[in-house]
Amino acid sequence: MPVSLQLLSSLTTTAVGGPAGRYLEAGTEAEIVAAVRAADAAGEDLLILAGGSNLVVADAGYPGTVLRIASTGLQEHAGDGHVLLTVQAGHPWDQVVAHAVERGLSGLEALSGIPGSTGATPVQNVGAYGADVSQTLEGVRAWDRVAGAVRTFTNADLGFGYRDSLLKRTTTNGSPRYVVLTVTFRLEAGGLSAPVAYAELARALGLAPGERAAAADVRREVLRLRAGKGMVLDPADRDTFSTGSFFTNPVVPAAVAASLPDDAPNYPAGEGLVKLSAAWLIDRSGFGKGYGLPGSAGEHLAGGRASLSTKHTLAITNRGGATAADILAVARAVRSGVAERFGIELHNEPLLIGCAL
Repeated sequence: MPVSLQLLSSLTTTAVGGPAGRYLEAGTEAEIVAAVRAADAAGEDLLILAGGSNLVVADAGYPGTVLRIASTGLQEHAGDGHVLLTVQAGHPWDQVVAHAVERGLSGLEALSGIPGSTGATPVQNVGAYGADVSQTLEGVRAWDRVAGAVRTFTNADLGFGYRDSLLKRTTTNGSPRYVVLTVTFRLEAGGLSAPVAYAELARALGLAPGERAAAADVRREVLRLRAGKGMVLDPADRDTFSTGSFFTNPVVPAAVAASLPDDAPNYPAGEGLVKLSAAWLIDRSGFGKGYGLPGSAGEHLAGGRASLSTKHTLAITNRGGATAADILAVARAVRSGVAERFGIELHNEPLLIGCAL
């Protein structure tokens, strides 16, 4: 249904962004396809969003059509010793995780508390606490705007990488070739979690890495850990007005990692490659928690309206009244500082719509 004037700041978790040229919501698969086809036939630029947790929209807004995916619903199908859970693209992600845990299905529990919609999770290969979507994803159904037809992708078809997929690589300025309609996950029944790979989470559960716990216990601890870092949406907590992690963890040649101080966290990332901690790099470059707040060294960047979270250096937060320009000013300062200190360039995780670092 069309809306005459819609500020995109009201649809994003960072709460920035100007008006949409035209705004539509689609609550069913048929409505999604019809809206996309109509925009394409009219030659209109098209921005797709749902939960709005992984994009920063320019203060000037988006001049084309903005389509919000609002389809919801879940279906379970018994498989060969597993359960297939098919979810509509607009269904809130954490509700899916909660449903799976309540039904005694495991595989998603470490991804608890991540904001946004289910349809966005395979695009970014969303991950946290040693898990990511590619580990449980069975398939995706999507509208192919080039072919003008629904296409089904297997896990292998999507070419998953670290915070990456075919779906992301074929998206330009928030406008995807493939508009996700449903996502299907292959989950284990029985109530025990997937092996807990992440050391911090294992410690919280009193486990050794690789051991299992009740999926409900894993979900509880993940939510507690995320909340402690301002990574669970809370209208009363300005630290949660963000895109979550603004920068991805850089993957670098092993020689680059070896040049860093001995206490720099690092993780194997394939032959000759190492994944570093962006949060560590940011902190060691002089950008501590709360950088940008009134009274801090970075206050001049955005007048205190935007800052690094007071709980986690990876999140850039809207402290109230911030603009997209404010968010980006803090991001640029951090990126430049890390490059100057360590010679490593950080890359943004959220999509930047009509703006750039």
